[in-house]
Amino acid sequence: MKIKVNGKDEEITGIESITVIDLLTKRDINPEMVSVEVNDKILSKEEFTTTLLKEGDRVEFLYFMGGGCLVS
Repeated sequence: MKIKVNGKDEEITGIESITVIDLLTKRDINPEMVSVEVNDKILSKEEFTTTLLKEGDRVEFLYFMGGGCLVS
């Protein structure tokens, strides 16, 4: 199955179906530290386990960044 992850083509082999949580686990990404968008729809955390990815899907991982500094 071919999908696009963060703008790059990726081929998932050896399995017929994969959920978003499976993909996160495969990439060693903590689901609490990322938002996920599939085909321009931001998923709720609850949808990670139920959303099956299919051929041609576009997946984006959106990471939260903290920090910054005050410049005076």
